[in-house]
Amino acid sequence: MSSSRREFLIVSGGTLAATALNLAHPSSLRANPLGKPIGLELYTVNAELDKDYEGTLKKVAEVGYTEIEAGVSPKHSAADAKKAFDDAGLKCHSIHIGTGGIDEAIPYAQAVGAKYVISSVTFPTESKPGPDGKIDMKAIFAQISNLTLDDFKLIAARCNAMGKKAKDAGLQFGYHNHNFEFKPQPGGGYGYDIVLQNTDPALVTFELDCGWMAAAGHSPAEYLTKYSNRYQLLHIKDFHPTDAPSTGLGPDARPKPAELGRGHVDYKPIFAAPKKANIQYYYVEQEPPFTTTTALEAIKIDYDYLHAMA
Repeated sequence: MSSSRREFLIVSGGTLAATALNLAHPSSLRANPLGKPIGLELYTVNAELDKDYEGTLKKVAEVGYTEIEAGVSPKHSAADAKKAFDDAGLKCHSIHIGTGGIDEAIPYAQAVGAKYVISSVTFPTESKPGPDGKIDMKAIFAQISNLTLDDFKLIAARCNAMGKKAKDAGLQFGYHNHNFEFKPQPGGGYGYDIVLQNTDPALVTFELDCGWMAAAGHSPAEYLTKYSNRYQLLHIKDFHPTDAPSTGLGPDARPKPAELGRGHVDYKPIFAAPKKANIQYYYVEQEPPFTTTTALEAIKIDYDYLHAMA
């Protein structure tokens, strides 16, 4: 038998088996590990949004996503963003704070109908863009690599302050992790635990980025179980395995991104743990660069992977 014919029979046989399974169990077409709409963090398709904002949102909806997490856009007013979301049939319940800080994010969130305002990277003191409006990423990476436990106490205090502003505005502030919070500190301990322990649960919730935590060598399932009352949102992403835990964001330190199911993060125990927590929304997010697929192809792979999980 020729190689091409053998491959065809293998693929077609798998397709027939999958079709039979779906006919026997129609709900498998809509399987969802958390029983909630699968959301997309728009950062994943940021380059596409820059080229065609409204068109890309509609393509996101065509994949099947109904929930999105956006950022404060410097190019689109909140009113314009809300209209584009509505036109595409997408709901935005969470936004990430931009360079304008919490004071800019609060009215933006209110205008687009979001409930959560999330800080993706928080520093001991407020960071400002340069005169050209751009962030010095080399300086950011250097600052991240040198954060101490005392710095993380200051970060926790800033989170409490931002959380108070958000609560007063009828919103919920949240802290989003990367991997650098898990860099081992002299004398022991991790910055992430300091932020968890020194923030007021009434003011600060957490958006657990499962991919970044796993890349740093820690278990999202364990944190979701141990601190079940602190988490309301999840980021679902995957990375290729590294030889050692990754705790830096610099180009040479960060792991290589992967579509869900094509990396090393095991989501079965992670999705079992949130049932004990109060997860409201969860969002697929894939880090650039996209080297083997386009971003739009990747979000379809990610969506299908989650729907295949019973």
